Amino acid sequence: MSRAGRRAERLADAADARLPLLEGGQLLRKAFPEHWSFLLGEIALYSLLVLIVTGVWLTFFFQPEMREVVYHGSYEPLQGVLMSAAFDSTLRISFDVRGGLLIRQAHHWAALVFVAAIGLHMLRIFFTGAFRRPRELNWAIGLTLFVLALAEGFAGYSLPDDLLSGTGLRIAQGIMLSLPVVGTYVAFFVFGGQFPGHDIITRLYPMHILLLPGALIGLVTVHLTLVFHLKHTQWRGPRRSNRNAVGKPLLPHFTALTAGLAMTASGVLVLLSGLAQINPIWNYGPYRPDVISTGSQPDWYVGFLEGSLRLVPPWETNLAGHTFMWNVLLPAVVLPGLLFTVLYAYPFVEQRLTGEWHHEQHLCDRPRERPVRTGLGVAGTVFFAVLLLAGGNDIIALTFRISVNAVTWVLRVALVVAPVLAFLVTRWLCRALTEAECARLAEGVSTGEIRQSLTGAYESDHERVERFRPGAPRRPLTGGRTGTPSRRRRAPEHPDR
Repeated sequence: MSRAGRRAERLADAADARLPLLEGGQLLRKAFPEHWSFLLGEIALYSLLVLIVTGVWLTFFFQPEMREVVYHGSYEPLQGVLMSAAFDSTLRISFDVRGGLLIRQAHHWAALVFVAAIGLHMLRIFFTGAFRRPRELNWAIGLTLFVLALAEGFAGYSLPDDLLSGTGLRIAQGIMLSLPVVGTYVAFFVFGGQFPGHDIITRLYPMHILLLPGALIGLVTVHLTLVFHLKHTQWRGPRRSNRNAVGKPLLPHFTALTAGLAMTASGVLVLLSGLAQINPIWNYGPYRPDVISTGSQPDWYVGFLEGSLRLVPPWETNLAGHTFMWNVLLPAVVLPGLLFTVLYAYPFVEQRLTGEWHHEQHLCDRPRERPVRTGLGVAGTVFFAVLLLAGGNDIIALTFRISVNAVTWVLRVALVVAPVLAFLVTRWLCRALTEAECARLAEGVSTGEIRQSLTGAYESDHERVERFRPGAPRRPLTGGRTGTPSRRRRAPEHPDR
């Protein structure tokens, strides 16, 4: 081989050796667009990390058993009371283990923030259209994470076996019994016999600390891998298009930002757990099937199911020897099933109707630019809010000293009427904001100076718009001097169009 050939071969080998390094360098320079709404998913991630750390600590002290014991701990009002070993160990964590109450409350607060952050993150993705191609799979993964978070929260909420969580398990058993034909067998299998059974806590425990967390961690890993593989969505603006991503590089800027957010989120959760009491099980007492407390409310993320159960009238049907309890089956099984089915299918349906499924979409829509989608999102949020209020209809009636039946009927009507009104008002508001923005871009911003023309008419001076919100349309800021307002309005222009 000639000298030139050997030199070319050595250069090729050196280039092959540097290829992984270059790919790694590109990964470290991956751009992350800046906006506060993009941090909601990260808050959910760091809440999950706090959940894992505190949950591992709690497993060393919690006893997932339903055998009966007599309490002899530090909490005097419950001395000598018969209770389950699960409730007894939870009391010991709260009063006898150093730092136990702080860790337990941090675990509970992190669970609430985790579910809330996922919900807000999904709303951000929905309203900005970040679920479109090529991110449909990530939307489905995020929605599955939300469902698993609900199940994980309910399982952990039920483990202490206090009066409040036992009431929730009783409601869950009623939902299982409402399943046609197989309901009795399902409930008997889950609880290990007639309610309350002896196996429910021992079965919920491995699901709470092993199966569901494993699924969550696996899906979060896939979700983050897809986020890195796909370009990050971003707001419209100068130098931004479907072909690039403008923002801070992974190292060092974004890493420092996200590390600060992680420490802030963890600190806020610890601060909440130290200052704001949550789930004081010693006030509820151990669970007894023949006792229930008034005003009992579940955690907010399952409050909509409680509200749906309270709003549906007592409808039942006897058919072929089987009783169909529509007042439980419809609100607790059919309604959530339909809701999540619609959410899973929505990205595909919208893209088919709009014809956007042919092209990748990497730029976020502003909610006002999609009045129908925004109206549907607000209507769904209002629907959820009405159900959440219905879950506390007795509290509302007691607070305002009105009839529970009156509150229930008002919320039944609101459940049908309020989402429709919310959709119509939101769609009108989005269109009005868009038209006002078009006029502002075409005519400019009033300077406050008024002139009188030769004919005696008064006109106000305008100047070009120079300040824009993220994603807002803009016109070229170069050109002649802006004088009197233009009478001809033009549609807003985007730099990438």
